[in-house]
Amino acid sequence: MTIVEVGPRDGLQNEKATIAAADKVAFIDRLSAAGLPVIEVGAFVSPTWVPQMADTAEVFARITRRPGTRYTALVPNQKGLERAIAARASEVAIFAAASETFSRRNINQSIDESFTTYGEVTRAALAAGMKVRGYLSTAFGCPFEGEVPVARVVDLTQRLLDLGVFQVAISDTIGIAHPGQVRQVLGALPDWINLDRLALHFHDTRGTALANVMAALEFDISTFDASAGGLGGCPYAPGASGNLATEDLLYMLQGLGFASGVDLAAVTAASRAIEPLLGHPLASRYVQALAHTAPS
Repeated sequence: MTIVEVGPRDGLQNEKATIAAADKVAFIDRLSAAGLPVIEVGAFVSPTWVPQMADTAEVFARITRRPGTRYTALVPNQKGLERAIAARASEVAIFAAASETFSRRNINQSIDESFTTYGEVTRAALAAGMKVRGYLSTAFGCPFEGEVPVARVVDLTQRLLDLGVFQVAISDTIGIAHPGQVRQVLGALPDWINLDRLALHFHDTRGTALANVMAALEFDISTFDASAGGLGGCPYAPGASGNLATEDLLYMLQGLGFASGVDLAAVTAASRAIEPLLGHPLASRYVQALAHTAPS
């Protein structure tokens, strides 16, 4: 199993507390030491819209890079890609949406306009020797439009792959998905889409993230995004609470006999170290359980 750790980006971008660059660096270094194979360090986006990511270049410059870990960044356009290349990101990610309203709210472009932009970004990245991952936001529901047709999700997943991305993370941006939807979406994907090129990105707003992972395992999905401590949310998705917690996912996968190469205790320690800086308890049920378990 491959876990893509999104806590430093998707997790921290929605926090009200200002986290200093040094604290982000320490957080990422602890996650690296835990053996996570992919860590999303930050986003090269406008600091006007996402001020929490304004120091991404500094964070990239200061982290200790562990051999075997890929350090990634979100980029919205060519300028963001250039900044990611300068920061020596291992790879970049683009983020399309499955609903028009969310696309306009999130990046101020229609879906088709975003694909024009992302086509240019992907071609430039590949020419520079950098791999590109694609996110498909609001794939299970939109905070503005409601239900998103499965056929649209399938079409946009194929369009992202056609751009040249190596993987598409089908994303439940507002935590509305349930196992039936997961089976419906994955079951509708055509036979020629290799499931190895898909990942799933769940939020736990309604407490269904782990159940959704179980449904995805039925389709042999082996890559999941998760956020240390259950940090996260989306500044452009009202009501979107934290991501699937890395600790909760690891605990369940270990119980099922899946190997990830990630040290659960070390991830938990990383989450606990940053928790005092946030001004609120972590959402991870695993972390909460440890905090309330008396020593024997």
